[in-house]
Amino acid sequence: MSLAGKVAVVTGSGRGLGLSYAQELARQGASVIVNDIDQATVDAAVASIIDAGGKAAGVAAAVGSTETAKALVAGALEHFGRLDILVTNAGVLRDKSLLKMTDEDFDLVINVHLRGTFTCVREAYGYFKENNIAGRIIAIGSPTGQRGNFGQTNYAAAKAGIVGMVRTWALEMKRAGVTANAVIPVAATEMTKTVPFFRPAVDADERGEAMPDFYRKELGFGTADDVAGIIAFLASDEAQQVNGQAIGVGGDRLQLWSHPEAVASEFHDGGWDYATLQEQFNVLFASQLQSVGEKFPELPAELAAQIAK
Repeated sequence: MSLAGKVAVVTGSGRGLGLSYAQELARQGASVIVNDIDQATVDAAVASIIDAGGKAAGVAAAVGSTETAKALVAGALEHFGRLDILVTNAGVLRDKSLLKMTDEDFDLVINVHLRGTFTCVREAYGYFKENNIAGRIIAIGSPTGQRGNFGQTNYAAAKAGIVGMVRTWALEMKRAGVTANAVIPVAATEMTKTVPFFRPAVDADERGEAMPDFYRKELGFGTADDVAGIIAFLASDEAQQVNGQAIGVGGDRLQLWSHPEAVASEFHDGGWDYATLQEQFNVLFASQLQSVGEKFPELPAELAAQIAK
């Protein structure tokens, strides 16, 4: 139990992926502060950890505000005397295409995902630095933030922003011995359950059966528990040299995402005026233009038939 003596806060950990993260951290010896907006949900999650032999306490509060961030750190200190690990998982969805998305839809998702990550990390890092703790920041991203996805302007902006903040924090926190990394999970969640493409995998999981290999291996799509291991690893001393990374995980697949890099560079004496761009841009770059959105391989016939039912 390499996390014995460590204390973790996991936001949005009353159910789903967040609960799996909290349970795995506790399984590896950490004491965990569970967070969600509903007290009954928090209590049930805390009980699941304690019943399994772990240590946990709860803070019911909506993530986003500085007040909640302070309450989460204070909860860790009150119940367990310290804080070593922060996992920012809390999130909401308000999916709509651009012209249908309201200001409220946009602001809510940005507030919980992006601002909530910022306020919680700021509070935790302040504690780490003041107390000379080589803490661990693990922020949860999404393939949508890496590649984009139809109907998710707000979510894509938030998740891309989280990865951008992680890269910045890795620079700012390095001297203090604190690491900051992003995890990009691909798993059966309330959101993916609604996507027909994933239905055979989700149905198998709900029946207590193994997901088809196509999903686990070709797509890197699995259960919430498949993601939890990387959370515990990044929280451990063994991950001290892992910093500023975006790590994808799901099913049987583990990935290291690259940082954005220029794929092609061209130079023109005197710069690139409008006329020169008209003449040369497509010639130089048409074959290098980057794709958007996730590209899924074709489903095997037997799985496609399940979806068509």
